Amino acid sequence: MARHSYLCPIRWADMDVYGIVNNVAYLRYLEEARVDFIFRMAPTEGDAFFRDGSVVVEHRIRYRRQLVHRHAPVEIEMWVSDLQSATVAVDYVVKDDDTVYATASTVMAPFDYGTGRPRRLTDEETRFFEKYVEAALGAR
Repeated sequence: MARHSYLCPIRWADMDVYGIVNNVAYLRYLEEARVDFIFRMAPTEGDAFFRDGSVVVEHRIRYRRQLVHRHAPVEIEMWVSDLQSATVAVDYVVKDDDTVYATASTVMAPFDYGTGRPRRLTDEETRFFEKYVEAALGAR
C-alpha cells in the first residue's frame, strides 16, 4: 500500500535548553504531517475529514535518536495502521534515510461538532484511508 511523506522544517524555536528538538515540537511535527496527509482527501474543497469534524484520541511517541536544529527538513513518513468504522490510526517514522529519530502513532475519531458526538467514517473517508492501510511496524 501507499505511504505519505512530508518534509518538515526544523525551526530554531523547536530546540530545548539541551540543544535538541523538544518533545512538544514532535507533536507539532506530527500534526503538520497529518494535516498535509489528510488534506489530500478532498484537495479541491479542503479536507473533508477535518471539515466534517475529527478529534485526536491518542498519541504515542517513541524517541530513538536526538534530533538537532539544521537547515534541511526531516522526513516524516506515514501510513494507516488500523482502520475501524469510527477510528483511524496513523503511524509515523521521523527519519533521514536510514536514521530514525522517532516512531509514533495517532488515533483519530470522526466527530460531529454540531451534536458534540462521535460519528462513523463516511464512505469517502474510508476509501481514502484504505489506500494507505499497512500492517503496523512496531510504532504503536
